[in-house]
Amino acid sequence: MRIAAGFSLVVLGSGAVGHAVMTGLDTGIERVDPFKDMKNRPQAGHGMNFLLVGTDGRDKITPEEKREYRLGGEPCHCTDTIMLVHLSADRQRASVVSLPRDSYAELPAHQDPVTGQPHRPHPVKLNAAYAEGGPNLTVRTVENMTRVKIDHYLEVDFTSFMRTVDAMGGVEICTAKALHDQNTGLHLLPGTHRLTGGQALQYVRSRHVDGAADLGRMQRQQRFVAALIKQATGGGVLLNPVKFKEVSSTLLGSVRADKDFGSEQMLALGQAMRGFTPSSSEFASVPIGDASFPVKGIGSTVKWDEPKAAQLFESLREDRPLAAARPGQPGHPAAARPAAAAPPTAVAVDVPPQQVRVQVENGTRIDGLGGRVDAALRATGFDTTGTPGNGAGRDVRRTVVSYDPRWDRSARTVAAALPGSELRAVAGQGRTVLVIAGSDYTKVVPVRAEDPYQGEFGVVTGDQVVCGK
Repeated sequence: MRIAAGFSLVVLGSGAVGHAVMTGLDTGIERVDPFKDMKNRPQAGHGMNFLLVGTDGRDKITPEEKREYRLGGEPCHCTDTIMLVHLSADRQRASVVSLPRDSYAELPAHQDPVTGQPHRPHPVKLNAAYAEGGPNLTVRTVENMTRVKIDHYLEVDFTSFMRTVDAMGGVEICTAKALHDQNTGLHLLPGTHRLTGGQALQYVRSRHVDGAADLGRMQRQQRFVAALIKQATGGGVLLNPVKFKEVSSTLLGSVRADKDFGSEQMLALGQAMRGFTPSSSEFASVPIGDASFPVKGIGSTVKWDEPKAAQLFESLREDRPLAAARPGQPGHPAAARPAAAAPPTAVAVDVPPQQVRVQVENGTRIDGLGGRVDAALRATGFDTTGTPGNGAGRDVRRTVVSYDPRWDRSARTVAAALPGSELRAVAGQGRTVLVIAGSDYTKVVPVRAEDPYQGEFGVVTGDQVVCGK
């Protein structure tokens, strides 16, 4: 759901769509005034900044769709996604930064929009800003946290998301692992899938497919936006006036926006962004300092890494790319030597090997086997201890990957690098994955994360995460 707002980004690439085609589209937009009476705002930088907000809106879904896509319960009248999108001044780059909905935030002093009752500044989770003060308080809070001036506000709900995906003919998604979430009904096997609107909603809402919860969901949502842009730019949507109007009218039928954003602005931006492709987009999440920061009366919140977050938002204000030059590209310090990244034939995994701590033990009587396995895993990118030992038994035939169930995703990454190995869950083992080398060991297979080289802020570009890479 939180990627619903990303459709607004696609609309910006409308290309050579004529004014006649756009006539009447503004009438479907519900207008809000998110900048009313705002004072002491950040200084404007270069480029243009959008705050894209996805809201619940399940009260507009049909009973049949609620059952099929597991959208039960009452609407929360809150934000399910918040994204800050920066369009560069030359219109050659879009930077999309996901703001976790559970981010620790301090609301500025404000009045209740319904009762007029004054409220003093107080801490909340970021998505509560909308519930307490609507678009205006949401914009004020985000600007206070980021010091980035918001130029336009766009808000989309469940209904618009589903209908727009269907109008585009679906969106292609790839996954290296099976994705199952009983809460949303998502069931995807490893491979490539073309998702309908309802299936796409399941994909972007799912947060119980792994231990990464909301943070893992944001990564999948970024993949979805990249795939959405690829579909729009490569599928003829932006260059076909009839198709473009169908998609645009579907989206705008449920959108809320500030009074200064409409078809004229979309056309002007679209003309400037005719060459926009997935590689023109980059995606990042705010650097996290504490993913479970407790706050009395609120519960567990996501605390940002303030120094790193400040650098990230400074880059947006200064209109600088977030993505660093990748290995092998001009400007990267390793460009003159072989790239450190895994070769194209590497096995795709969910967790980068650099994030997996590994202890190796020799389970055989083969001298030096533990050291060879440790060195091979380290050369592939794993964070090995560098101090292999001898196992309790010396007659292990099949290599064992022993792991704590809480770190099962890390264990699967290790197992992928050791073909034929046995996964063995051991409760309470802790974060370190234990590899007991058996006599069947032959080599370590290179592995790569689904999200490739990510630079300083964990950034990926759209072309890195769409199908076909």
